[in-house]
Amino acid sequence: MKKFPEITLYFWIMKICATTLGETAGDLLSMTMNVGYALSSIILISLFFIALISQLLSKRYHPFLYWTVILATSTAGTTMSDFMDRTLGLGYARGSLILCTILLIIFACWRLSTASLSVNNITTFKVELIYWTAILFSNTLGTALGDFLADDSHLGFAGGVLFISILLGLIILATFFTTISKTLLFWLAFVLTRPFGATMGDLLTKTKVKGGLGFGTIGSSLILASILILFILFTRRSPIVNINDAHEI
Repeated sequence: MKKFPEITLYFWIMKICATTLGETAGDLLSMTMNVGYALSSIILISLFFIALISQLLSKRYHPFLYWTVILATSTAGTTMSDFMDRTLGLGYARGSLILCTILLIIFACWRLSTASLSVNNITTFKVELIYWTAILFSNTLGTALGDFLADDSHLGFAGGVLFISILLGLIILATFFTTISKTLLFWLAFVLTRPFGATMGDLLTKTKVKGGLGFGTIGSSLILASILILFILFTRRSPIVNINDAHEI
């Protein structure tokens, strides 16, 4: 039974919204509320596991449940990355390398479990569990990459958003005009939307002195949550036109 949404333009809009919200909500908990990276990671990972168990036990696609898990991986990924890079002192570059290695190992395990990494082939409990593990670590990696672009690369928040936007644009072009594996392009886009959301979240919340727009974590999180909920409600009621083999884009 189908448990995942169609991969359409709406999906990518909601994915970017969820990953940006993950950044602002994660920072709201760890920084604005002064909970700290370690405790925030424990809290958000616990919420992730609760949502994940509900998703794994479900027999069909529940939009709010699915996007709750996606959001939980984004918020948990934010605090996990910050804990590794800042609290443990690994730095963005080393943390990104470690997370990239872990993600490749997860994909290797997935490939050994089934014939393809396409989300269209997720038909067993084991493969779905690997899928969500890959999403958790891809979002954690994306946070580290986003912070690296915004800070260590000296691109700044706006520069980081622009750079990742260009990369995502190239992936879109490759999807329609090349023979590159659509599954590969899907996962590249999936990973890159996380640093896009991370840098966009920082751009929205950081003060103007630090190169941001100064909306703060609370205001930004409320706006993003409202947009995500509206899109979930809209896609539940509207027929989805799948324009290019939904699960392979």
